[in-house]
This record gives sequence, C-alpha cells and structure tokens, in this order.
Amino acid sequence: MRGCGRVRTVRGLWQWRHNPLRRVTDLAEACAALAAALLILCAAPAVGWLTGAVAHDALSDAVREQRARRHEVTATVVTVLAQPPVDPDPETSSARDAHRRVLARWTGPDGRTRTGTVHAPPTGAAPGDRIPLWTDGHGSPVGRPLDGATATTHAVLAGVGAAALTAGLVEGARRLVVRRLTHRRYARWDSAWERAGQDWGRAGAGS
Repeated sequence: MRGCGRVRTVRGLWQWRHNPLRRVTDLAEACAALAAALLILCAAPAVGWLTGAVAHDALSDAVREQRARRHEVTATVVTVLAQPPVDPDPETSSARDAHRRVLARWTGPDGRTRTGTVHAPPTGAAPGDRIPLWTDGHGSPVGRPLDGATATTHAVLAGVGAAALTAGLVEGARRLVVRRLTHRRYARWDSAWERAGQDWGRAGAGS
C-alpha cells in the first residue's frame, strides 16, 4: 500500500510540473520520488538477484569441496561416557551439551583403525551400536559437509537481504533529500515573510 501511495504521489507531482504555482523544490521532490521508485522497483531486485547468484556459486563450490574432502564412515560405539553437567547459563552453553559423548572405533578412508571420543546421535547410543561419522582424509572426525539445499537457502536469504538493504538505502536517501528540500522551502518562506513585514505600514504597501 505504501508503494502504491508513493506512485500516486509521484504521478501527481509529475503532472503538476507545468503548474505556474509549482516551486523548484516541488519539481526536485517529484524527481527524487520518481528516481527512488524506479530504483526500488528495478535496482533492488537486480542487486538481490546478483548477490544471490554470487552467494550460490560460492556456496556450491564449498559444497563440492567439502564433499570431496570429507568422508562418511560407520563407527562402532565402545562405551558411553559420562555426560558433563549442562551449563545453566544460556549465553555460554552450547547445543553440544544436549548430546552424549561416546568412545567409538572406526576405520578411516586411509584404512587405519582409529578410536576416539565423538558425539552420539540425538537419539542416543549404546555400546555396540553403529553410528555415522564424518572424517577427513586422515580419518579425523569433522563436521557434516554442507548440503545443496542448505546452500540454496543461504543464497536466497542473502539475495533477499541485499534487495531489502538496497531498498532501505534508497528510501533513506529519498527521505534525506526531501528533508533538505523542506528545510530550504521553510527558509525561503521565512525570507519572504521577513521582506513582506518590512513593507507593512508603509504608504502604498498594499497597492
């Protein structure tokens, strides 16, 4: 609704450009509103699309790189370790506090058998259970690689954010221009009233 109102305002001001009562500031305000509307309708989506495309390409490269360097193996739970106390402070506690740590054994991509402490699945684990585990080329545990759906979601969010930021900057610039024009208009009114006040009371001032 705000966009439609701005378009109607621009149309009205633009049609008024030949009115003998219009001021220079009125025409400047109409031009600023028209430029802002065009930039919001055209430039903001273009910036959003470009940002999303660049982010998607970068994230897609990251997905391919992580999938090439990270390997999913199956680890066997040896024993379930005692769960550390949960930190009551939400600002310092992490999501890992909710997962139990287990001692597990697995064979890495290099063929070597390794034993180490890893996080059990959220559903829990018991000795002898087999759990999925991501490792690097040397068999050391690493995080799960980024998937394509998550990369696409992040790229879309980046594009939407860039478009919204562009529109906000354009609207902010328009408001700044209108404010400066309004101040200039008030200054001219004050000057006109001051000149008119000097003629009040003089003979023939009203003629």
